[in-house]
Amino acid sequence: MHTHSLEPWAHSHVFLGDRHDRHARRTWAVVALTAATMVVEIVGGTWLGSMALVADGWHMSTHAAALGIAALAYHFARRHADDPRFSFGTGKFGDLAAFASALLLGLIALLIGAESLDRLLHPVAIGFGQAIPIAVVGLAVNLASVWLLHDDPDDHAGHGHHHGGHAHGGHGGHGGHGGHGGHDTNFRAAYVHVLADTLTSVLAIVALLGGRYLGLAWLDPAMGLLGTAVILAWSWSLLRTSGLVLLDARPSPAATREIRERLEIGGDRVSDLHLWQVGPGHRAAVIALVSDDPRPPAHYKARLAGMKGLSHVTVEVQPCGGHAVVA
Repeated sequence: MHTHSLEPWAHSHVFLGDRHDRHARRTWAVVALTAATMVVEIVGGTWLGSMALVADGWHMSTHAAALGIAALAYHFARRHADDPRFSFGTGKFGDLAAFASALLLGLIALLIGAESLDRLLHPVAIGFGQAIPIAVVGLAVNLASVWLLHDDPDDHAGHGHHHGGHAHGGHGGHGGHGGHGGHDTNFRAAYVHVLADTLTSVLAIVALLGGRYLGLAWLDPAMGLLGTAVILAWSWSLLRTSGLVLLDARPSPAATREIRERLEIGGDRVSDLHLWQVGPGHRAAVIALVSDDPRPPAHYKARLAGMKGLSHVTVEVQPCGGHAVVA
């Protein structure tokens, strides 16, 4: 048996988003900003004897923890990108972090809701003069964080990676085409966290101003309940999006149709098709074909060339006597 180099058939399994490092840097910047604000508020509040300041500082700590999860996910995904233990790379680390982050966000919303309901039923005196400046400072920090984590529409477009596709026998190699598009769920989770905090700051300022100048003390807990409802909706959306990726749900009916349309030509029929997401902007596909006139797998993979986001393809071809049968 001759020994041949596998270099032409080997390929990378790094399915990180195109803006992975940029998103990581910005997330770490927001973690630093949030943590610094948290320390200043807790230390300053303790020094000045302001419980409102201390409470807001601890509130910031929950968001620092959630954003820390997102930042660490970027770190570990990059660090273990070439680790062979991960069959399809570490592109889904971010979705795992987003799922955990969404659970934390939902818990924070429920705690805010419970506290707001208690305040609505059992009103307490609010130090408006002290609370308004704190809410304004919190809003300024949150707006800076929103700016850092805001993505332009173009930021979701990827350039992907090209993995050369070659095949032997009945099983195709892992052909590749540049991966384009796809959202970074982890970055979105971090963005939703700071957006949620910004919303609570805005609602708090409205409530505090209404309480101080209009005497509407009930506005404070009412705004808390409104914030709870909105944040819970965002949390559920994140849970659903990241959960579907973690469970390898088929990402796009349109992409599935396009694969079938490109492959089912003449006597060729797709008998089995698995399509799933392996990272931001990257999808993998395992396809089984039956054909009246079987061709090498590379022939069928060439038909998928240039398909948006398709980065890892395996093709199996079976001959069919007479007409192809769809399984």
